Amino acid sequence: MDMITSLLQASIVAGTPLLFATLGELISEKSGNLNLGVEGMMLMGAVIGFMVGIKTQNPIIAMIGAMLAGALGALIYSFLTVSLRANQVVSGLTLTIFGTGFSSMVGKSLIGQVAPDAIKDFFKPVFVPILGHIPFLGEIFFRQDSFVYLGYILAVTMGIYMYCTSKGLNLRAVGENPKSADAAGININLYKYIHILIGGALCGLGGAYLSLVYVPAWQEGITAGRGWIAVALVIFVSWNPYKALIGAYVFGALDIVGFRMQGLNVNVSQYIIDMMPYVITIVAMVVVSAKKSINSLPPKGLGVSYFREER
Repeated sequence: MDMITSLLQASIVAGTPLLFATLGELISEKSGNLNLGVEGMMLMGAVIGFMVGIKTQNPIIAMIGAMLAGALGALIYSFLTVSLRANQVVSGLTLTIFGTGFSSMVGKSLIGQVAPDAIKDFFKPVFVPILGHIPFLGEIFFRQDSFVYLGYILAVTMGIYMYCTSKGLNLRAVGENPKSADAAGININLYKYIHILIGGALCGLGGAYLSLVYVPAWQEGITAGRGWIAVALVIFVSWNPYKALIGAYVFGALDIVGFRMQGLNVNVSQYIIDMMPYVITIVAMVVVSAKKSINSLPPKGLGVSYFREER
């Protein structure tokens, strides 16, 4: 039982960067913009968050720096796709290439450095009174670091915003039918810009979790393809922020199972272990795509640039 609890605790930690990135991509896609630059924004957030953390030794400022870096990447993307109406797929791929190069350039002098003790101490696991005493579940979910708790809060808050507020209804209208939303008086470009930038900031936070908490040190390519998994996870969770909690932690568990298998000296090729999350991602996408449920369909306006004069 202790081994299972330990495995599930570690799965929550491993799934947290995926959760932030998935929520960021989800809210961007809900506005009708397919941003494939998640990997790039995560890398930008990771390197800037780590650099700011090294220089200031302040975890809050480091997180803000990571959010701003991710939002900057999203701003480039939104200017290209919303204002200039460039192809969203190409723009997203370009952002990933840009973010990868940016992190390599900025992080060149940071390779091998470790996060300051002040940041490590700030993100130590925190026991939540009452909830932490719940048998089994308390040990798994409520004895984690503050970044993990922030992920819980953001997922629930995003769900409430999208499904229980007028602004969330407007957001869904923009993603589903921008022409009708425009006719109803909703500022399409403003909604797209704001939510794409929020998505970028969340992706930046996901990257910062890797460099400040999960590793915590700087190494090139620290995201290791998690941004692409997050893009697939959005489809897997049917664009639902509540389901994103489950999806992110399930895929986090795949990472941890691989590490634990190495520790148990299981005779399985390391290459197969490394492939597991990506193979499961492909399988999950095939299964979800095969479903004909209306709830599993993407926003109808996803990937289509809106030009008001064509209305």
